[in-house]
Amino acid sequence: MASRSSSRRSVVVTGAFGNLGLAVARTFRDRGEAVALLGHSQPTAQVMAEFPAPHCVLGGVDLTRVTSVNTAMETVRAKLGSIDVLVNIAGGFRWQTLEQGDIEGWDAMFASNLKTAVVSTRAALPGLLASPAGRIINVGAGAAERAAGVGMGAYTASKAGVHKLTESLAQELKDRGITVNAVLPGIIDTPQNRADMPKADYSRWVPPAAIAAVIAFLASEQAAAVTGALLPVYGRG
Repeated sequence: MASRSSSRRSVVVTGAFGNLGLAVARTFRDRGEAVALLGHSQPTAQVMAEFPAPHCVLGGVDLTRVTSVNTAMETVRAKLGSIDVLVNIAGGFRWQTLEQGDIEGWDAMFASNLKTAVVSTRAALPGLLASPAGRIINVGAGAAERAAGVGMGAYTASKAGVHKLTESLAQELKDRGITVNAVLPGIIDTPQNRADMPKADYSRWVPPAAIAAVIAFLASEQAAAVTGALLPVYGRG
């Protein structure tokens, strides 16, 4: 197992190859942490170049499968020496109404948004419990806390599950040295969202880097007294 620096923590980011995942990984990297980037897709050459050793980049991880995630977490601990922070970003979005959509769409939303967080957290727990100050930060959704638009039922229901998972885990782990919190973004300013909503006022959306900064705060010593929080990050949306 790799030796652990006395000051550098090891941070695992799931869904790390998307816009928010990369912003979070870069934020922790720039703060001197060792970062493990996990994702279902394969990382680009640019991502590999951005995160050389001591960082760890793992593509092809099925975050809904226990065996796949267990193997990934074992690899992370072997390469980085510890797991101190877990950031559950993996997820997806599908627009469909209940009347015209299919049940498979509901299964897909709960698998990508909730099950990935459950499986990843369970696999990372041995490492987090061994850390002197473990941190879990989940990514929920502002739309699951406020009235959502038509066609967002499956998405918001799955994200509401992430919120309740956060609260219940905070209670489960509060006396074991781990804090559990969630950020609830509004619309994130990504190229994909701009393409889908070309007439929107992008200045009201939340940049990925701004969300990453809030996540980094929740992972810090300054947030040691915060657990079970669902923190809105809406920008001006």
